Amino acid sequence: AGEFGAIRIYAGQLAVMGDRGPAARAIAGMAQQEERHRAFFDRMMAERGVRPTLFQPLWHVAGFALGAVTAALGPEAAMACTAAVETEIDRHYSEQLAELGDSDPELSAAIADFQADEVEHRDHALAAGAENAPAYPVLSGLIRLGCRVAIATAKRL
Repeated sequence: AGEFGAIRIYAGQLAVMGDRGPAARAIAGMAQQEERHRAFFDRMMAERGVRPTLFQPLWHVAGFALGAVTAALGPEAAMACTAAVETEIDRHYSEQLAELGDSDPELSAAIADFQADEVEHRDHALAAGAENAPAYPVLSGLIRLGCRVAIATAKRL
């Protein structure tokens, strides 16, 4: 669910920003990495008979809207969104790795690889001025809270 949401956020940002400027180029690159992550998890879910979250249609709309709104606020706000989301995903992946332990080496290796990508996305967003976004502490806090709620919800439904 997380990769799907990230892809939709980036789609919303690119719909507003177009393909101009360094922020748009960075977002397009991050979106490509998320597509790779999603393809892996989609394959694993199919192989293991796991269904996607029932909230996927909501993430489709909400992710795009979040991306579009943050991009409309400017490149720093788009980067603030990325930094906030990736901070929560990094935490989520750490929890998943601890829970998995040595029980599933293939999945653990993939999560560790993807986690490194997410940390890179967060660090790039911060270096690109995320903290200069309007009302950064509030924006970041709300997005992080939304991510935590989405993660908890997706685990249950």
